[in-house]
Amino acid sequence: MIALSLAEIADIVSGRLHGGPDPDARVTGSVEIDSRKVRPGGLFAAFVGEQADGHDFAHGAVESGAVAVLASRPVEGVPAIVVDDVEKALGALARAVVERLGTTVVGLTGSAGKTSTKDLIAQSLERLGPTVWPPGSLNNEIGLPLTALRADDGTRHLVLEMGARGIGHIRYLTSLTPPRIGVVLNVGTAHIGEFGGREQIAEAKGELVEELPAAEAGGIAVLNADDPLVRAMAARTKARTVLFGESPDADVRAEDVRLTDTGTPAFTLHTPTGCGAVTMRLYGEHHVSNALAAAAVAHELGMPVHEIATALSEAGQLSRWRMEVTERSDGVTVVNDAYNANPDSMRAALRALVAMGKGNRTWAVLGEMAELGEQSLAEHDAVGRLAVRLNVSKLVAVGGREARWLDMGAKNEGSWGEESVHVSDARAAVDLLRSELRPGDVVLVKASRSVGLERVAQELLADGGGAAGEGEVTGR
Repeated sequence: MIALSLAEIADIVSGRLHGGPDPDARVTGSVEIDSRKVRPGGLFAAFVGEQADGHDFAHGAVESGAVAVLASRPVEGVPAIVVDDVEKALGALARAVVERLGTTVVGLTGSAGKTSTKDLIAQSLERLGPTVWPPGSLNNEIGLPLTALRADDGTRHLVLEMGARGIGHIRYLTSLTPPRIGVVLNVGTAHIGEFGGREQIAEAKGELVEELPAAEAGGIAVLNADDPLVRAMAARTKARTVLFGESPDADVRAEDVRLTDTGTPAFTLHTPTGCGAVTMRLYGEHHVSNALAAAAVAHELGMPVHEIATALSEAGQLSRWRMEVTERSDGVTVVNDAYNANPDSMRAALRALVAMGKGNRTWAVLGEMAELGEQSLAEHDAVGRLAVRLNVSKLVAVGGREARWLDMGAKNEGSWGEESVHVSDARAAVDLLRSELRPGDVVLVKASRSVGLERVAQELLADGGGAAGEGEVTGR
């Protein structure tokens, strides 16, 4: 964060100093909500959560070097900036910092692929200058300002993922960190149970482009030409529109799309200023659309086409449990894609699994897709059926009612009833796989985050002592 005195911060967040802090003391480090991450010069924001009250850790944060605590009530013996609402104060601070910096803010939303695309955009823009982006999926009212507050005087680009649980959420996020470039990837069925339908999801996602500056002020809306609901958002923005996709009229498009022998996509990138060959390190054809969105942003910010192609070809997966590929020492490949799941991402992951199998046996270990509402039965049934149609060797459906629907769909689609098996929990899935796996098998593990299915992948890897494959997250 840029250096600010406690007096300046208190003024920005409409707070009052308490506990005798020096008003001129400067915060020079990061803002943290986990006291264990506080470093000298930082600021600790004390949130009251369901499981813990951050005020209880205020003393520890100061002992670790926090200059003060951003709090909703005084804490005896702790220098603090006391505010009515810590969340709103955090947002106000982020907005003030971003306004002072004048950095280019890129906002990104969509039903699927946000985190992977955010990582692709960030890795591309780093070649143009210092870039800040969130680790993982910090895309809500707390995570977004925390990411913005990591920017400093040297930051050239700020890439922010924006999620929504309802109408108005993205509009609020854009008020905290107003983007100049807004990217909308797709309108799918993720969280359809909360929104009520795809049209309502499109309304929420489109708030991003509605809040962009006008074209004459530099606003750019980067829209998926292959998704009719996204393409239609061009009528909702004052910004200049740039289309990406495989559609012939897309400004940034892919041609000659194919999968390599290892299951990674390759294509020819076309832009208004030239073409380039791309062979990605990420797994699955669905990453082509993500790469095109990243290419459109990089192109608008002045990156030459050949450098965009190189950046996309060299980019790795930075965020955990998203098509994280590891080959065990015995030749079994484990694909940990257990961070989250919705019908669109399930379909993409199954297709990637089959491509990676290359004739070897493939296992799809799948669990519940949450927040689908009335569509849940139909969507789980459809995913089970798709696994059979794609010739996945075996579907292992893990969990309760929704897993039974996955299993039911596969069995109804199959010919022998042996295409799928239902197990009660992750432990049962691990036991089954341990008894059945053999060298050359490829195992996909995927479910909504709440299921915790990453434990299956972790135990399988612990069994095999695997060596990292190309797609494995190595940290950054």
